[in-house]
Amino acid sequence: MYQALGLRDQECTRTRYEDNMIKLEIKTREDKLRCAHCGNRHVVHDGKTVREFRCVPIGSKPIVLVKTVFRLKCKDCGKVLDEPIHFATGKRRYTHKFERYVCELSSAMTIKDVATFVRVSWDTVKDIQKRYLYRRYNCPDLSGLKHIGIDEFAVQKGHVYKTIVVNLDNGQIMYVGEGKGSDSLKKFWKRLKKSGAKIEAVATDLSAAYISAVKENLPDAVQVYDHFHVIKLMNDTLDQIRRNAYARAKDEDKDFIKGTRWLLLMSGERLKNSEKALAKLEEALQMNKPLMKAYYLKESLHEIWKRAIKPEAELLIDEWIAQAKATKVRLLRKMAETVEKHRAGILAWYDFSITTGKLEGINNKIKVLKRKAYGYRDDKFFELKLLSLHDPIYPFAG
Repeated sequence: MYQALGLRDQECTRTRYEDNMIKLEIKTREDKLRCAHCGNRHVVHDGKTVREFRCVPIGSKPIVLVKTVFRLKCKDCGKVLDEPIHFATGKRRYTHKFERYVCELSSAMTIKDVATFVRVSWDTVKDIQKRYLYRRYNCPDLSGLKHIGIDEFAVQKGHVYKTIVVNLDNGQIMYVGEGKGSDSLKKFWKRLKKSGAKIEAVATDLSAAYISAVKENLPDAVQVYDHFHVIKLMNDTLDQIRRNAYARAKDEDKDFIKGTRWLLLMSGERLKNSEKALAKLEEALQMNKPLMKAYYLKESLHEIWKRAIKPEAELLIDEWIAQAKATKVRLLRKMAETVEKHRAGILAWYDFSITTGKLEGINNKIKVLKRKAYGYRDDKFFELKLLSLHDPIYPFAG
């Protein structure tokens, strides 16, 4: 009874087969009856009820426990209460053993598959998973945080976002906030202050909302602006210059620019392996000077993060800003102003070599999670799933 079904102090009075299920009629042994209030054994019967509980199956047959629940009057405290049931919680109609069984099945099966296999509703399996995740992952400990990354991801179409804060030392999601921007982080700052954590560095993109929120709430932390986002911004600038060049080019010159988008965005190292692609790129650059300047500035921007020491990078970034401003190309001058404005955060990479790269990888995991589940109706359940993504033994398949 205990090893197989997780039942303690119970005796089986009858076994019957009904509705394609095995039903075991059980009751607590008389010598084990106790008052639910004071735990005393000096009790007398004062009625009874019958409750049914799903338990782990025997073979392929579902097991239902038909439990006689005695109402007891205590001679010591005078309370009249139902006997305590140790193998189930509250009004739930399944045992603790059944909960563990469902969680084990969930490591290899989706919620729908588990529900079909054990013959319970989809919502029952989901609720079991949710409670397990809540006990294990809700409210992560923030006290040991040193390096964090902040980013947002799209929950669904229609500009619905969530913001996540990730521990960059181990890749664990520490917080999930509604929306994007500074308001989404208010609860995180409160929890962080209570935890007493000493944040040394924060990696973000160039979002003004995140930058201002970090400065306000973590004035002593070093802000590191992710270099992948800086490169992406430069690539977007280069692509817009290409579009403008194509729009202004004469008909006979458009063919040189057409089809060069990926050649312009591709790194020079990769282009060396293709003489045909390199020749086409050279033709396009010779036809348009602003495009040529933008391309070579894009290539030299990568070098800022490849210097051996920070002073060398400082000289290089100042030189790059001067060259971009000297081009007199409006979009390049605007890019130079952006780099100059965020100069300290870009160079902070030499003090703390952290990026939001882990967050981008987590965002890909989140996309897979949403695609497997076809979306989530329960927002808290989705949040708990996110908080458990870092766990290498993450138990649930979908």
